[in-house]
Amino acid sequence: MQERYDFQAIEPQWQQQWQDEHIYRVTEDPAKPKYYCLEMFPYPSGNLHMGHVRNYSIGDVVARFKTMQGFNVLHPMGWDAFGLPAENAAIKHGVPPADWTKSNIANMRTQLKTMGLSYDWDREVATCTPEYYKWTQWLFLQFYNAGLAYKKKANVNWCPSCATVLANEQVVEGACERCDSTVEKKALEQWFFRITDYAQRLIDDLEKLPGWPDKVKTMQENWIGRSEGVEMDFPLPSPIGGFDKLTVYTTRQDTIYGVTYLVLAPEHPLVEHLLQNNPKEAEIRAFIKKVLGQSEILRTATDTEKEGIFTGHYCQNPVTGEPVAIWLANYVLAEYGTGAVMGVPTHDQRDFEFAQKYALPLKVVIQPVGVPDLVADDMDHAYEDEGVLVNSDRFNGMNNNDALAAIAAYVEETGKGVRKVNFRLRDWLISRQRYWGAPIPIVYCDKCGEVAVPDQDLPVILPNDVEFKPNGESPLKSRPDFVHTTCPKCGGPAQRETDTMDTFVCSSWYYLRYTAPYSDKDAFERSAVDYWMNVDQYIGGVEHAILHLLYSRFFTKVLHDLNLVAVDEPFANLLTQGMVLLGGSKMSKSKGNTVSPEEIIAKYGADTARLFILFAAPPERDLEWSDRGVEGAHRFLNRVWRLVQAYYPGEEASTAGAEASTETGNEASDGKSRISLQQIASLLITNPDVASLNSDDRELVRMAHVTVKRVTEDIGQRFNFNTAVSAIMELVNALYLYKDKVAPKAQNLSLIKDALARLILVLAPFAPHISEELWQAIGGSGSVHQQSWPSYDPAALVQDQVPVVVQINGKVREKLQLPNGLDGEALQAAAMDNQRVQELIQGKTIVKVITVPNKLVNIVVR
Repeated sequence: MQERYDFQAIEPQWQQQWQDEHIYRVTEDPAKPKYYCLEMFPYPSGNLHMGHVRNYSIGDVVARFKTMQGFNVLHPMGWDAFGLPAENAAIKHGVPPADWTKSNIANMRTQLKTMGLSYDWDREVATCTPEYYKWTQWLFLQFYNAGLAYKKKANVNWCPSCATVLANEQVVEGACERCDSTVEKKALEQWFFRITDYAQRLIDDLEKLPGWPDKVKTMQENWIGRSEGVEMDFPLPSPIGGFDKLTVYTTRQDTIYGVTYLVLAPEHPLVEHLLQNNPKEAEIRAFIKKVLGQSEILRTATDTEKEGIFTGHYCQNPVTGEPVAIWLANYVLAEYGTGAVMGVPTHDQRDFEFAQKYALPLKVVIQPVGVPDLVADDMDHAYEDEGVLVNSDRFNGMNNNDALAAIAAYVEETGKGVRKVNFRLRDWLISRQRYWGAPIPIVYCDKCGEVAVPDQDLPVILPNDVEFKPNGESPLKSRPDFVHTTCPKCGGPAQRETDTMDTFVCSSWYYLRYTAPYSDKDAFERSAVDYWMNVDQYIGGVEHAILHLLYSRFFTKVLHDLNLVAVDEPFANLLTQGMVLLGGSKMSKSKGNTVSPEEIIAKYGADTARLFILFAAPPERDLEWSDRGVEGAHRFLNRVWRLVQAYYPGEEASTAGAEASTETGNEASDGKSRISLQQIASLLITNPDVASLNSDDRELVRMAHVTVKRVTEDIGQRFNFNTAVSAIMELVNALYLYKDKVAPKAQNLSLIKDALARLILVLAPFAPHISEELWQAIGGSGSVHQQSWPSYDPAALVQDQVPVVVQINGKVREKLQLPNGLDGEALQAAAMDNQRVQELIQGKTIVKVITVPNKLVNIVVR
């Protein structure tokens, strides 16, 4: 064994050997319990960041641990490779997106391998390859044939200068990031998935996910936004453009008698008809243009100023028949509810502020109980709490909460509305007017209309040799060889769809492809999916808690309903790790506060980088980067190396030690310990006879078994990797204490070898390279990562002495080391015999003594 810990030699050596021996290759094995461990796959940006290192280190510990526990572990890796950055790089640098992406994948694959991660690289997938997106297209067609994919008009971000559609990320403060022109909203035909058909199931089935963080489930439930209310029809005095009423959805039907105005989203289909022959048309159109230039987030933010304009038209309150002014406002969106909202300023603060700004009337319909009556003209804020209905006709005097059901029944009975469950969730818009994405497999024929591409003609290939023109147009539109095709039905001329799919479509099923990535006949093989699914542990950032995780759940449910998979939830357990911070802020290139994983690995090694990032904080919390912490992790690994090296010296040192020991026992001529464990055959001792050991030996055995117990529970039950590493550090301290305290010739070499073997085995998931090297050094056979996880003997956990705290009137005054298992009487006697305790209670009356075995003695005096 080398004297110095040379990670630069050790790590690439073992990485190559693991690759050559295919130790991470896995196949279905019905004889073993399976475990599917998966981290969210990365976008191939070209460089790993510390968030990647943390995510993948966590997953690797879990995968290695489960493998050593005897599970058949699937631990794959791939690339979420379509998307806007590649297209931007093509425009900026003149590099084809395919080449840019391929180069980045190669670089990041190399970086991941330097981390020593236990991926089955034979299962690698990239979503931008025809072998993958063929099946993305095939899955689109399954949705299409099931009526779950459809096309309709929807508003998009439109840059009039570039004459192109922009993704939300390309709109910066309402302007195009390329040319700074003001972005407009434009209605285009878009493709959607009917995720709203699954809204209730997506909520209900959260109960099937006890292994998910509550905060993530709450985020999904809030995003889906189920509400129970009433859709009510506000009649128009005379039909306008085919409309004879405005339908409003509300959960506050108890306030229907207090409606004093109604607000439409500027995008509402009635608006265009309201502008015909309208003297305020120019003013209203200017307002609409301004509103549509704002993002939905800005329009709905609570701190955004509410702005509106009167259309000059009225509708009627369905229960009172009173005229209600129709306004447009920035805070109402066409995509939510019906795009029309009733205004009740006395009982909704947003409506109150809007009404105050535009001098709209107020009408009180709920009075609080036990306080003076509200007077509309005197109110300075809305009353939104419980009360009694007034000015509400037949419902006067009723508690407003009780009136919800009564008014809902009344409007149904009178034909003025219907009860309805509504969802905030909208159908998933999957169209992207981009190039670098999976082409949508639809063609358009003048004779046959909209036609799906037959399965046998998949994939619809995305051409690589494209030209990005300065106007930002998708290259697909200017490629006649792509656009012009033959209709699959009639054989006549047709045109291809030039929209590509949202990259979230690609990432909504990749976990299924990993189970059979070689298949060229199916998206995934049913037998492989049935064996591996669902994912036992999914790991990734909380920023994906809504969209990616929700879309993946939706995809799995659809495929389940189509009898393509047996499971209806993709991820049994979910761990969302925190961010890596530097100086209290998230690492970001724009902020100039990044730390390069490559530099850390080059300077300290992958094992150090992994150990620090696992030890520095619990995985679900944010982690503050610390150079001192990295150095501390490196010092610890050197300390482990020196510990093993002390008992397994190199050949020269071992010979010298052997010669010296014939004359001076276990002392070499230089006075240093020269103990070698190489002649001890057994590695682990099963059920050690602790009763026959002396106190030092018993304590060493106890620490070895306590460590195995703690690390097993910390990884397997709680994912407390930081406390697991802390337990390993305590075992190293115990081994050094034993080595330095016990005379060399008195040391129990079998127990030392057992403790070292246990140390290396539990360290292996965290620091795989050094553990592999040390395992070979102590005579272990085969890879350390293919060994069985060590067990612990409960009898060996018993401690000879335990720390007992002595309190006087509840304050800690002394700490004693006492024999384990003393009863209350013996604990009290030991405390009373202590000189310091005697001094503190001298002259005082003992009221009572409280004892907790092995923990506490509390003496109450006065």
